[in-house]
Amino acid sequence: MTKFSDLALDPRVLQAVSEAGYETPTPIQAQAIPHALQGRDVLGIAQTGTGKTASFSLPMITLLGQGRARARMPRSLVLCPTRELAAQVAENFDTYAKYTKLTKALLIGGVAFGEQDKLIDRGVDVLIATPGRLLDHFERGKLLLTGVQIMVVDEADRMLDMGFIPDIERIFSLTPFTRQTFFFSATMAPEIERITKTFLSNPAKIEVARQSTTSETIEQALVQFTPSRKDRSFAEKRAVLRALIRAEGESCTNAIIFCNRKMDVDVVAKSLKSHGFNAAPIHGDLDQSQRMKTLDGFRDGSLQLLVASDVAARGLDIPSVSHVFNFDLPSHPEDYVHRIGRTGRAGRKGKAFSISTPSDEKYLTNIENLVKQEIPRGSLPADFALPEPRERSDRRDDRRDDRGPKGRGPKTPRDAAEAPREERREERREDRRQPAPAAVAPAVPVHHHGTAAHTHHHREERRDDRRNDRRNDRDDRVVGMGDHVPDFILRSFKLPERAVTEDPEPAPEPMVREQADAE
Repeated sequence: MTKFSDLALDPRVLQAVSEAGYETPTPIQAQAIPHALQGRDVLGIAQTGTGKTASFSLPMITLLGQGRARARMPRSLVLCPTRELAAQVAENFDTYAKYTKLTKALLIGGVAFGEQDKLIDRGVDVLIATPGRLLDHFERGKLLLTGVQIMVVDEADRMLDMGFIPDIERIFSLTPFTRQTFFFSATMAPEIERITKTFLSNPAKIEVARQSTTSETIEQALVQFTPSRKDRSFAEKRAVLRALIRAEGESCTNAIIFCNRKMDVDVVAKSLKSHGFNAAPIHGDLDQSQRMKTLDGFRDGSLQLLVASDVAARGLDIPSVSHVFNFDLPSHPEDYVHRIGRTGRAGRKGKAFSISTPSDEKYLTNIENLVKQEIPRGSLPADFALPEPRERSDRRDDRRDDRGPKGRGPKTPRDAAEAPREERREERREDRRQPAPAAVAPAVPVHHHGTAAHTHHHREERRDDRRNDRRNDRDDRVVGMGDHVPDFILRSFKLPERAVTEDPEPAPEPMVREQADAE
């Protein structure tokens, strides 16, 4: 049996690996490390949880033992699809390179640019990054990739799912053609295969298991149920999830619960907490500090249930996960392999439960076609019963049936209190429909000294005066212009009488007009 001491690794790396408690490499490590140490490109295809991170990190540390990094020019580059996976790879480098003088930098979103720029300016041997943040630094002129000697693409199929392939191709074009490339993936989609043919040079292809197969150490079960009503499917599925967790009892030391949508992650986590479970959500919309805090709590055991989206389905190495629950069947069948691969890692036993409704039939068929086997069917716990639906909707229907014309009859005390208000509204509507009676001037009572009559008399006089003024001025006004009549329109173009008496000769303009009329 091959041991790490047989793989020609740096003695300092072997010491760190031994202190971490590893003696025997996994199959992919035993096959990939010798080719990597010879300087060849490596294409590794293996299930999740088989130790792919050590397959490239151990030979990288050995190969980078000689040399020194220059400012803004990293010597090696590791690309990861998610922040959590990048942070995990950085932790592995800290573990395996603790007896070397190699430096590293982690470039991920959710962290200030300033601290990352300082690390790059000093020069790093290993740069671990997500594609988006790496290109951000490059476009700001803070990073050069012309000194990259070794490049690693981890979880390449996840890169494809997240739309990072154009970024990966651009990053490849920015690195030297003479670089050594390690390319690792759990599945080989046609797009991934195209990239490997374009950017890898005669790679050593290592496939330790058939693509898209599930680990034999994982006990799988598919629990199918039919919701009582379509609008209660989500609530009843949460009840099924709680029943399955309770049925596992103490054997469920911790578990990851996967949902397809971020909003469902929050709802399921909140529901579990309200029923007394120790649960917390994690998805891409949370702050990076909150995501890392949640993961740390799950790793140290202070958090039992981690409700996650597929951001946590790839690459996270939490060795002691006892259970995985698929609250939703994934829409992409490859995600099923990655999700249940969070348990049963490194030879341990694990359980994976999936909850399915009749509407998931298409997803179930795609998953079973991918893994080339039928998922074993499980059953609901013996003492489980679907919760009774609330009577609120029934009361609402009864209230609608018992109401009077147009649904306005009183049914409840609140409706009874509102009934007079509705009647008054109806009366006002009827008043509006009837024609208004002729206006009658109200009788004004005459008070002492005739004050009210005198006031009314003056008001009537002022109204009459205003009406007369309007009649007198109507001929001089321009209709439709209001008070904003331009000054030149109001001017009179008739000659004044004074000019006529001084110059008795007729004006030339009328003469021209008369001649024109005669002609």
